[in-house]
Amino acid sequence: SIKMDLLHSNGVLIIQHLQRDYKAYQDFLNFMSHVGDPRNIFSIYFPLWFQLNQVVGTKMIWVAVIGDWFNLIFKWILFGHRPYWWVQETMIYPNQSSPCLEQFPITCETGPGSPSGHAMGSSCVWYVMVTAALSYTVRWKDKSAVTLHRITWSFLWSIFWIIQISVCISRVFIATHFPHQVVLGVFAGILVAEAFEHTPAIQTASLRMYIKTNLFLFIFALGFYLSLKLLDIDLLWSVPKAKKWCANPDWINIDTTPFAGLVRNLGALLGLGLGINSEMFITSCKGKNSCKMSFRILCIAASLATLQLYNFVKIPTHTEYLFYILSFIKSAAMPLTVVALVPYCVHSLMRTTEKKLN
Repeated sequence: SIKMDLLHSNGVLIIQHLQRDYKAYQDFLNFMSHVGDPRNIFSIYFPLWFQLNQVVGTKMIWVAVIGDWFNLIFKWILFGHRPYWWVQETMIYPNQSSPCLEQFPITCETGPGSPSGHAMGSSCVWYVMVTAALSYTVRWKDKSAVTLHRITWSFLWSIFWIIQISVCISRVFIATHFPHQVVLGVFAGILVAEAFEHTPAIQTASLRMYIKTNLFLFIFALGFYLSLKLLDIDLLWSVPKAKKWCANPDWINIDTTPFAGLVRNLGALLGLGLGINSEMFITSCKGKNSCKMSFRILCIAASLATLQLYNFVKIPTHTEYLFYILSFIKSAAMPLTVVALVPYCVHSLMRTTEKKLN
């Protein structure tokens, strides 16, 4: 406990330093915090990559879902505090003179703080993207191509670490994480992504496998929660702390609660399974049009445009259980749209156009 208090207090000093000296970069750091938001995986990165390379897109969803599930379990085990409430409750500062940490609209996360979900989600999905891009260059054999591969390797991994460091600094800057929490998140995300580099079975998973995985993840998480609740250990202990110490009650969002993330990820995984095993996917993405670049570009544009419309669908938050159900449905609809609905519509449109031309 003493060592952890020392780690936290040193972290607070770093946060104060960042908020004082990096104030001019506030907008950029807030933007990088949004870049690291795990929800961007489903609405931006996945639609792009799935239409370019279905293997990479599928792996991305699995990595994001399993990574975020491990993040939830680790948060429940580690009981990590967040800076913006820890400084208000700790007794290590003399004369009750706790440091003043500035809060922002995205500061008031309600779940435990360790490891950082944003850092973990960002590192795992960018690891997948970088390794996927490098897989195209590693096959080059002649000397000039090998040199180009090495340059590309250095460039892409430099970009990877610049993004991860920026996301980590942004999460520390807004006082929602301590430095050790974001570092732990980055390396945990890399480990999860690397594990899926050696798990080819996900590419041929049946709908039954998707359903079984969903049920296992849900039952394990719920069972873990209920088991500790029977031992009088409340895994939602962080929610009242967030509500108590958040500078603005309007900044508290039910979408940041532990179970909200679990429901969102389970919905996305099921939606992917339904899409990949649907007739619409087989007809469109396995047909002759799937090899055409025009087909892929149209699918990317249509997918991104359609998913942006989902942002206008506001789920009511007055009833918690209703929120979770609707959030699950919305999350399942997003990959289903990208994988099956949009490609099928584009395929039908192109086929109709070809018939008219003939």
